[in-house]
Amino acid sequence: MMNANDSEQEPDGLEDPRLTSLDERLRDVKHAEKARIGEPGVEPPAKGYSQGNRVLAELIGGIAGGALMGWLGDRLLGTSPLLLLVCMFLGIAVAFRSIIKISGERPE
Repeated sequence: MMNANDSEQEPDGLEDPRLTSLDERLRDVKHAEKARIGEPGVEPPAKGYSQGNRVLAELIGGIAGGALMGWLGDRLLGTSPLLLLVCMFLGIAVAFRSIIKISGERPE
């Protein structure tokens, strides 16, 4: 049982590493938020970073989405690897088309 004078902090005034870590994380989050909203004096992240993430998402999503739709079609129609392969290659083609479109845009 804790007394009214007891606390989890050190009595001799030593700094708690948990609080120090929390302060550092809060400072980082505030800095990132200022960069996100474009506050003066704060440098935004690298310009091509978000574009690279979009390219990766398109590539993974196109392949996975096409493969999933093909697999489901094969299960329903009993045409075992045919629809899986066709839909996966269509997904790859759509992903590449989207990537070419993204590469033509200026970085944000």
